[in-house]
Amino acid sequence: MFSLLLAIIYIAFISLGLPDSLLGAAWPVMRLQFGAPLSQAGMISMIIAGGTIVSSLLSDRLTRRLGTGLVTALSVAMTAAALFGFSISNSVTALCLWGIPYGLGAGAVDAALNNYVALHYSSRHMSWLHCFWGVGASISPYIMAAWLARGDNWQGGYRTVSLLQVALTAVLFMSLPMWKKRDDGEPGAKAADAPRPLGLAGALRIPGVPAILLAFLSYCAAETTAGLWASSYLVEARGVDAGTAARFASLFYLGITFGRFLNGFVADRMGDRRMIRVGVSVMLAGMALVVLPVESTLPALAGLIVFGLGCAPVYPSIIHATPDNFGAQNSQAIIGIQMAAAYTGSTFMPPLFGVIAGAATIRLFPGYLAFFAVMLLVMTERVNGVTKRD
Repeated sequence: MFSLLLAIIYIAFISLGLPDSLLGAAWPVMRLQFGAPLSQAGMISMIIAGGTIVSSLLSDRLTRRLGTGLVTALSVAMTAAALFGFSISNSVTALCLWGIPYGLGAGAVDAALNNYVALHYSSRHMSWLHCFWGVGASISPYIMAAWLARGDNWQGGYRTVSLLQVALTAVLFMSLPMWKKRDDGEPGAKAADAPRPLGLAGALRIPGVPAILLAFLSYCAAETTAGLWASSYLVEARGVDAGTAARFASLFYLGITFGRFLNGFVADRMGDRRMIRVGVSVMLAGMALVVLPVESTLPALAGLIVFGLGCAPVYPSIIHATPDNFGAQNSQAIIGIQMAAAYTGSTFMPPLFGVIAGAATIRLFPGYLAFFAVMLLVMTERVNGVTKRD
């Protein structure tokens, strides 16, 4: 029974990734139909991110009241409805309105599922589950591309992913008894039964929590900045042709996904903290390759893939270590706040680099990523010192 639930959780993680790439894939066609400027995709994305941050902060209260299974099912249902709403929208205003439930659903399910896995499953499953998120994020652009090939029918792409989410919602509601089943015999299981929600203020008073929030913000700032600006850096600073730059920038995400698959085989033996240290070291090695003072562009191209491989273990390892670092009774609240910090970093730090690059030079790209990688390492080591664990 419990292994069946794990399979459902794996499918749910694919579902988490499916909506994340749709807007970027469809926007070039959507904006032409709506007569919207290119920049308005950023406004829609910000609304979705804002909803995600809010629901992440509320996830502790929701999960304690409703349970992980019901929060997951309701959140996926909300996301499915929002995606269908996108498919029938005829203006940017409608997209913005549907972006509110889109974001609210995404944040709650992300925090609830991550906490459940951190409490009940080993580090290798956390790594593989986040690999499956990458699978979902990789599949959805192909779904959208197939519909666009039929005549700019981006609505069909959104509707298809919505129907996939509806099917998952039905499976999740049928699986609710499995979520409620206590699995005290599972090795490493920890019961999270604090009497009342911790709250943001209470969480921030726990030693190490402010540092882990800065670490999470730094990681997501580095990952999303790399994803957004890598192609531009390769073209403008290193003279790489646009087609090659785009292909290697996409390989950055492949490095993350494939890296998480590989990490699953060693995560339990190495432990979360060592996985983070190794990951950050590889991230910095990737940036060192990018800035090598050589005429050939191959080191820079390879450096992006290496940077992606370094990113791979960090996110799942930070999440999985949360119950051990701060207590199982606090983990849902803290993971929710971590999700909010993550979305804050991924929402605001890439545009900030755009401002910096416009005012100075895009050649600062490797240094910007290295700054956040170092900040990530410093903050996670500070948490290790506070919690007195190796």
